[in-house]
Order: sequence, then C-alpha cells, then structure tokens
Amino acid sequence: MSESPVLINISERIALLTLNRPDNRNSMDGEMMPAFKDAIQQIKDNDDLRCLIITGSGNSFCAGADFKQGLSGDKNQLPNETFMEFYQPFLDLGEITIPVIGALNGHAIGGGLGLALMCDIRIANKSAKYGANFVRLGIHSGMAISYLVPRLVGLPMANELLFTGRLITGEKSCDIGLVNYAENADEVLDKAWELAREIAACAPVAVKMMKRSIYRGLSWNPSQAAELEAHCQSRTFEMEDAKEGIHALLEKREPNFKGI
Repeated sequence: MSESPVLINISERIALLTLNRPDNRNSMDGEMMPAFKDAIQQIKDNDDLRCLIITGSGNSFCAGADFKQGLSGDKNQLPNETFMEFYQPFLDLGEITIPVIGALNGHAIGGGLGLALMCDIRIANKSAKYGANFVRLGIHSGMAISYLVPRLVGLPMANELLFTGRLITGEKSCDIGLVNYAENADEVLDKAWELAREIAACAPVAVKMMKRSIYRGLSWNPSQAAELEAHCQSRTFEMEDAKEGIHALLEKREPNFKGI
C-alpha cells in the first residue's frame, strides 16, 4: 500500500500536516482532497492541540488542481456545486479554532495559493513562486482567492496580480504582505515551528478566543465568497478559452485566447 497523500505528526501539542504527493507537486486530486478532509477532521477532534502547521513534501507546497485528472462530481450536481465540493476540504480550514501556520516550502499556485491563504500565518520560500494564474488558463479563480487577496495586499496590488495571473517570488510576496516571512527553502519549516512553539506556550483558550475575535471583527467569510467564485469558475470552465488555456498549460506553450 502506498503512503498516505496526507501525513499527520503531533509533537509538543503542535500538529504537522504534510501534503505527501511530491511526484505530483502535491496537486489537488481525487486522492489528496479526501485525505486532506479526513486529516482536518482529526485535527478538529483533538482538543489537546494548540497550533497546526501545514507544509508540503518535495519542491512544491501545492500546485493547485491536477488538470490531467480533471474534476468529477455527481452527474446530478450543478457545475458550481462540483467546484465547491472539490474545494471544500481546503475551505474547512476556516473551522479550525487553533492558529494555522502555512510553511510554504515551495511553489503555491492557483488552488495551492488558496490553501496558503486559508492559513492564519504564512512563511514562504523566498525563491519559490506564488500566485493565482487562473486568467492565464482562461478561467475564474476559485476558493475565495478574489476575496482573500485584496484583503491581504490591498486593492491596487490585488488587481494587478489577479488581472495578470502573474506569479511572484516568496520574497516579493513578503514585501507586499501576502506572507509574514520569506526564508531560505531549508529554513521555512524551522521558522514555522518557532512560531508554533511561541503560540503553543500561550494560554490556549485566550488564543482561540483571540482568533475568533479577529475574524469576526473583519466579517471574514471565505466560504460564502467561494460559492460565488464557484459559479464564475464553472461558467468560464465551460468556455473554449478554458479548454485552450488548460491544453496550453499541459503542452507547455502560450495560449491563444479568443474570448469565446
């Protein structure tokens, strides 16, 4: 039996969740997403935990959706419901009451960036690539990315990043406030553990209440935003431009979009 797509290790009242499909760049696929959902439920059920770290194995944190595999859902579902069901395991991070640290060991692109944005604190690999490249594939973003990015980096910078689908380095991500820290690749997880231990040493109930107060004060609701995005993404996914964008990605060439 192959190793699980998601690994959980617990030490010092801190859980380390590792996306474990390095050969597939830890992409979102039919194995990864159910395993991630189960892992998050285990975290929710463990009342002794004080912090969660999420990282990836290999050179990528998460490369987003696996377009080679494609999306599948109940044939009776509307297309937007299929997208929401696909993203839901990552969106479930919003129900975690303890702080969540993203140790972004490598690239986080598309839905992988969405996972990173669902973390409360992010440490990037300074030389890795981060971004929401959806428009370069001919589709709308998903997983509340169009909701989250403006709230983190401000509207002008968010517009530039989302309208161009540009990928930026971890160092640039830190400069604009998308992540908290940008470290050398081999120092990302160490920094995450340093922060997790500092959080775990604090009064756990007070920390949980603090997290809840922060997000309530911001009227933070990524899941609701993701529902609107799922509608927009499913509509664009049906267009010829999306087919062209995805084929171009898989064929490693520039797309030729026609607006249809």
